[in-house]
Amino acid sequence: MTQEIDNAIADYLHYIRIERGLSNNTIKSYHQDLQQFGAYVTTQQLRLNQIDHVVILSWLGQLNELGKSNNSVIRMVTSLRKFFGYLFQEKIVLHNPMLDVKPPKKAEHLPSILSVEEIDALLNVPTEQTPLGVRNRTLIEVLYATGLRVSELVNLKMSDLHLQLGLIQTIGKGDKERIIPIGEVAAEWLEKYFSSSRLALLKEKESQFVFLNDRGDQLSRQGVWKIIKKLVLAAGINKDVSPHTLRHSFATHILENGADLRIVQELLGHADISTTQIYTHISKKRLSEVYDNFHPRA
Repeated sequence: MTQEIDNAIADYLHYIRIERGLSNNTIKSYHQDLQQFGAYVTTQQLRLNQIDHVVILSWLGQLNELGKSNNSVIRMVTSLRKFFGYLFQEKIVLHNPMLDVKPPKKAEHLPSILSVEEIDALLNVPTEQTPLGVRNRTLIEVLYATGLRVSELVNLKMSDLHLQLGLIQTIGKGDKERIIPIGEVAAEWLEKYFSSSRLALLKEKESQFVFLNDRGDQLSRQGVWKIIKKLVLAAGINKDVSPHTLRHSFATHILENGADLRIVQELLGHADISTTQIYTHISKKRLSEVYDNFHPRA
């Protein structure tokens, strides 16, 4: 990567961190995309002002040839659009090549969700006889009761819990704080986890984080993913389930039970209600499935 492009990427990442206040995960995604693009431009021996829409399209074509998913290409286009928008705004480039690049259409994709019965099966897997079993049950209860993102779950601190009020607070995307109700069942499991299991996991350490690993340290995103995969397998659920699946399930189930879409938007921390509207499509899809399965003349 040439020094010029390297410096431009570094300046842009500094800008979105300091001026825009974007989350570490978002910055990491942009950094990864821009590094890949920078490496490609370096192989073409191009300077920033030599990059036009033909170069961009050639790069996107190469991503397709490498078998990258449509969503990955769309994300790359978004990263480059914002990067070159910044460069043009700062007069680092004379022309924004992304003005001549149309983003590929996003494929219609409805996220996978679990039924209420599958949620129950998942919750029944962890044993109450071990500290890790209680932690795992509590973790699933909290994810399903609140619709937290996995990053929000692992960064949840003891000071964020207000169980007597039935509320928790969290910092979501864009460092936006929101207050979420937590049901009685999940709150009871948190109390059970705190009374014995969390103390056993701490092993005389101290930690501000709610969920801990077996060494008494903060549980990682990868750790949560592995726990859920293991529980799903044990529950005999034949679906590709991730922590986000529980968030999708939370949103879909409360919509199906009559919650207002604006309320769901607030609970999930979506900046735009159009993001939340996908759950109405899931509900309609499930309605059709129920009709097909149970109506005698379907």
